Amino acid sequence: MQQTVLVTGGSGYIACELIKQLLETGDTVHTTVRSLGNTGKVRPLKEMQAAHPGRLQLFEADLVKPGSFGAAMQGCSIVYHVASPFLMQEKITDGELQMLRPALEGVRNVLGSANEAPTVERVVLTSTIGAIFGDYSDALEMPGHVLSEAFFNTTSSLDHNPYHYSKVMAEKEAWKIAGAQDRWDLVCINPGLVLGPSLTSSSDSGSLFLLDELMRGLFFYGVPDLSFATVDVREVAAAHIAAAKLPAAKGRYIVSSAEMISFIDIAKVLRKVHRRPYLLPRMQIPNVLMRLIGPFFGLTPKFLNNHLGIRFTLDNRRSIEELGIRYRPAEQTLIDHYENWLKQKTA
Repeated sequence: MQQTVLVTGGSGYIACELIKQLLETGDTVHTTVRSLGNTGKVRPLKEMQAAHPGRLQLFEADLVKPGSFGAAMQGCSIVYHVASPFLMQEKITDGELQMLRPALEGVRNVLGSANEAPTVERVVLTSTIGAIFGDYSDALEMPGHVLSEAFFNTTSSLDHNPYHYSKVMAEKEAWKIAGAQDRWDLVCINPGLVLGPSLTSSSDSGSLFLLDELMRGLFFYGVPDLSFATVDVREVAAAHIAAAKLPAAKGRYIVSSAEMISFIDIAKVLRKVHRRPYLLPRMQIPNVLMRLIGPFFGLTPKFLNNHLGIRFTLDNRRSIEELGIRYRPAEQTLIDHYENWLKQKTA
């Protein structure tokens, strides 16, 4: 069934792919950006407008400005609240200003507008697996070392994992607001580290930043003993759409591969296709050495102690069984990511 929907943060990594898939299904899409004058960020949206005449409208809105989403939400039955900042740990200098304030106030403003828009029936919130755990070591406290939707992150703070803290606080606030009314319902998508081809070269997404550093050779000397729960951006977008359109969808969904992939194995995959494979690391930095040099790269001793060498599995069965997601191999996602990155770099 074709609908009119809102996607917040339309210039972002996940949001661009989501808008693309929504337009391909025949929906009419409203989307918000912070500034229509930012030509770099708006460019892929303008291109989709041209490809789908009359079915993509752009609005300006600010996460921390009350009421700024009202106009964009008019006539929409589904709200995909995707907008929220994501920076890697070492890029965060002020957790409250960069992470918590826009995430938390954004949820309040968007869902406040949903309460005032009589057409809204469902809100799909982009959360993260970081709202389920804080440090990797937290997952070791879960039964069988398996991450499931039953848990909420209790160990992050503004001073420690501020991105995870902002997401868990935003998600809890969303459930609180949803529970205070009965006209629309809430579904949360909790993805892992999102990778895969990007429609935008102007995103600030931490996952794009991490892979860009790796592929440019900034880790040629070696990588830490870290592993990631990854997911293809195309699966993340498909999960959002299924969560919106399937009446039985409810609660939270882990959208991620069940098994983690190590940093060194990511480099190994990319070395097969990289035009300058010598830029990619072949060595994993010993944990003892990483604890010595990590602080020089913005990684605290606590962060390193609670992440280095730790693996866990993820229970993604609900996303498969209820949302119908089929996860492509991580190797294919990484190859597609690299080919898209190279195309953008040489365009």
